[in-house]
Amino acid sequence: MSRIGNKPIPVPSNTRIKVDGQQVTAEGPHGKLSVEIKPVIGVELKDGKVFVSNATGSKDDKKYHGLYRSLINNIVIGVSEGFTRKLELVGVGYRASVDSKDVILEVGYSNPKRVRIPDGVKASVEKNITITLWGIDKQKIGQFAADIRSVRRPEPYKGKGIRYEKEVVRRKAGKAGAVGKGG
Repeated sequence: MSRIGNKPIPVPSNTRIKVDGQQVTAEGPHGKLSVEIKPVIGVELKDGKVFVSNATGSKDDKKYHGLYRSLINNIVIGVSEGFTRKLELVGVGYRASVDSKDVILEVGYSNPKRVRIPDGVKASVEKNITITLWGIDKQKIGQFAADIRSVRRPEPYKGKGIRYEKEVVRRKAGKAGAVGKGG
């Protein structure tokens, strides 16, 4: 049995869950999301909680138990609270701004880089160096954050680049210099 898959999913009072065959839909104050599940997974709604079970019990289908429990939990949290992801720009002269449809990044290239904001995601910039992303779909938020980070990944020598909030970048020592040469 899956440890994660066996945990019941609490449903907030402001959220409605609907199980229709292989489609689980959550509707809340921030919107509506749905996830399609495999037939090997059973979903029940009891006493304001969602229970996910491995319907077949076979070893091959065990891998989906925890996965679909997490996907259903993500849509419930998304429509009731939403997800937030923050990125930080580290480097002299690095800054960001938000246009109507793009995040504009000035991160050491000759021209600013523009990254299109996907539908369902809201982006804001604080102090020109902190980008905050908000949305109801956890996967979209994570993918958009990864797209922004890929413009200028943190480098290990000076630590400059775009990083996730509280991300630790391991630093490397540079060249030792001309120690012991000459005379």
